[in-house]
Amino acid sequence: MKKKHNSLNITIAQQNPIVGNIKYNFDLLIEARNKAKKNNSDLIVFSELFLSGYPPEDLVLRKAFLNEINHYFNKLLEITNDGGPAILVGFPTEKNGNIYNSVGLIDSGQIISIQNKVHLPNYDVFDEQRIFTKGEMPGPMNFRDIKIGVAICEDIWFEDVVECLCETGAELLIILNGSPFTRNKDDVRLNVAMQRVVESKLPLIYVNQVGGQDELVFDGGSFVLNSDFTVPLKLPSFSSTTENTEWKKERDVWVCKNFKKPPKNQDLNDIYSACVLGLKDYVIKNKFKKVIIGLSGGIDSALVASIAVDALGSDNVQCVMLPSKYTSQESLEDAKLCAKNLNIIEDEISIEKIVQATELELQHFFTGLDKDITEENIQSRIRSLLLMSLSNKFNRLLLTTGNKSEMAVGYATLYGDMSGAYNPIKDLYKTEVYMIANLRNQHKPEIAMGPSGILIPENIINKPPTAELRENQTDQDSLPDYNILDDILYKLIEEEMSVDDIIKSGHDKEWVSKIQNLLFISEYKRRQAPPGVKISVKNFGKDRRYPITNNYRDTN
Repeated sequence: MKKKHNSLNITIAQQNPIVGNIKYNFDLLIEARNKAKKNNSDLIVFSELFLSGYPPEDLVLRKAFLNEINHYFNKLLEITNDGGPAILVGFPTEKNGNIYNSVGLIDSGQIISIQNKVHLPNYDVFDEQRIFTKGEMPGPMNFRDIKIGVAICEDIWFEDVVECLCETGAELLIILNGSPFTRNKDDVRLNVAMQRVVESKLPLIYVNQVGGQDELVFDGGSFVLNSDFTVPLKLPSFSSTTENTEWKKERDVWVCKNFKKPPKNQDLNDIYSACVLGLKDYVIKNKFKKVIIGLSGGIDSALVASIAVDALGSDNVQCVMLPSKYTSQESLEDAKLCAKNLNIIEDEISIEKIVQATELELQHFFTGLDKDITEENIQSRIRSLLLMSLSNKFNRLLLTTGNKSEMAVGYATLYGDMSGAYNPIKDLYKTEVYMIANLRNQHKPEIAMGPSGILIPENIINKPPTAELRENQTDQDSLPDYNILDDILYKLIEEEMSVDDIIKSGHDKEWVSKIQNLLFISEYKRRQAPPGVKISVKNFGKDRRYPITNNYRDTN
């Protein structure tokens, strides 16, 4: 093959692999490479651990899994004998009993180089030090007489790997990533990559995975940085795509000649798109097609219904209204209008007679006792029973609708409204729910399959939130205004601030102490909650691991 000393065509493959489905990921790779071949690409680059899907977690501890990975990797050797583009792809490897997070360069039927990840993240959702072995400092890969410096995700968050690549003659940096979405993550990644370019004076290609994997959502957003710090190319977020990049060597420096950038990302729009993609991939990758939601006439279930329709289409979403004697006519009308806006046929099952029958059976035990939260929870648990019955009978995943504020302070019912398979708004504070509902009414993201225009009725957004489990109930009966509550929760959860410091920031002492106590005593509920889309840097789950039995409280 003729060497290209002064020009290079590199294809960025921003794709959506499935963890554990190695054949699917292999086929996805071949499809993308065939497109790259038609465009005369020299090299196609995939994301971190692409063949296995990322993160594979303990799957890599299974010998059979690694053997299958090796089988398909060897098939790539045969495929690259066709004169088409070389392949740079992430995959797990095993050597002498050690498992590595690796990247391989394959060209013309040969393995040019295999390199292992050096820095293994072990914080937040990452747990790589438990399963992978640390790699050695790498040198550049020699690709058709061009020295390419390759790093894997976390390796560029430190100076040493890129510094080593630069000192050993790398001319161009390529970074394979499995970097999950969180608020403002796009800017953080770009700043880190820019820092490495400043230090190395080398151009950089950043290839990121896209798609949902359990609670994680990978937003893509792959980009190129030239050595003069310009950004000639940025791929769209939350979308699978391949893009060819044209490179020229000018004055001994490689320069990307493309110019293509999508509109600047907006935080709320990205959050909504992450919720949509996370739900869509959770449903589809687990081989379901349809979902079911309890639609109450409140803001949370309305937003979840909107996300579901945007993820799966109206035909694949069933909404069921489950009114009790406390359900207002206003809520019934709001739920029906929301369903109409979303092009959903709404079903209705009254729970009043079932509640009465349940209370009658318990009457002997409850004689002489006042009604309290017990009777309220009966309503929620009956709704769960009915929804789960429909879910089982018709093979539809039940979605839960509790927001992060409610889950933080325990305002959710175990085996009631917490019952279900997945929660797309699990990591959204209540104030964010309102903002995102307003945003979706004004703007339809590209990822959305639902209709344009107002989907969530204005009355749902404007009325006081209530669970409607007793007469004249509102959320603010026992909680401060959500603006206050969410600010306190954000400081407690995301920033890990002390009670003293939160009080000093202007919050009432009694409220801060009460909310911290509610946060701690509700841990047992959160451990039993379904998974949901991760949006924040401290979601409830792997990010934030507090003991259930916990007697600690801040003093002030």
